[in-house]
Amino acid sequence: MDRDLLTHLPVIVAVARRGGFALAAAELGMSPSAVSHAVRLVEERIGQPLFARTTRSVSLTEAGKALVETAAPALQDIGERIDRIRSIKGRPSGLLRINASTIAIPLAVTPVVASMAERYPDITVEIFADQGLVDIVGEGFDAGIRLGEMIAQDMVAVRLTPPFKAVIVASPAYIGRHGRPRGVADLANHNCIGYRLVRSGALYRWDLTEDGKDVVMETGGTAIVTDSLAAIDLARAGVGLAYLFEPLARADLAAGRLVQVLPQSAIEEPGLFLYFPRRAAMAPKLRAFIDTAQEIGRTSLRISGRKTLSE
Repeated sequence: MDRDLLTHLPVIVAVARRGGFALAAAELGMSPSAVSHAVRLVEERIGQPLFARTTRSVSLTEAGKALVETAAPALQDIGERIDRIRSIKGRPSGLLRINASTIAIPLAVTPVVASMAERYPDITVEIFADQGLVDIVGEGFDAGIRLGEMIAQDMVAVRLTPPFKAVIVASPAYIGRHGRPRGVADLANHNCIGYRLVRSGALYRWDLTEDGKDVVMETGGTAIVTDSLAAIDLARAGVGLAYLFEPLARADLAAGRLVQVLPQSAIEEPGLFLYFPRRAAMAPKLRAFIDTAQEIGRTSLRISGRKTLSE
């Protein structure tokens, strides 16, 4: 057994995951030269290059891909087992890496992390905001948070929020200047804040319902964003109509800073779910996040009078 090679495998996996030496060095708390040295040592021991390097990119060779496909899940499994051993006589600990959509952070992540800071001080939660879908296992995340309809069937999913509606909102000032749309077709006559999908580059088409039928509406306007929170700011400023998940706009609607239009056209989304591979379900740090989230969910639902969240 080559102990030096084993010592440097986490560096190889980090370079593959981050797509570069500098990014891997920052993640690992190492210097780029130390990362480069570790990669070179492993390549020399194996006798094959693991990465194809250019001035602009770093990609895996066939040998590198084979090594990372074996090493990455093995290292993750070892890390999870060590965390479980540590938790036997103490509190859960370790780094919990979560990939979440931007909208999930205020709705489902912030209150959980705030509570965990007090209850589980030995756990560090790293939150990576990502608008698209990623391979959470391949990218080295412990879990992801997305809408229920976006989660792969082979993942374990735990509900974090109740279902909610996607609503169209505007400021009273905008409504005063331009009036309310009378129907879905009338959206073509309004300044609609567009939403560009980061991964595909396409403009999101608004999903609505009219007369019991699903409708997909292409909209246009003077502003396009990649973040729903930016759309809220623009709507408050009177720029135009924004298409948002209702919980994000709830405080503004209650305070009168925004008003809902076409409420009869709002569709219901399934809500946000935490998802992860089945083998990760017993990791104490992940279990701590789930337990905290479900406790917060039960408390909020008792206050609102709705049914308890369930997995």
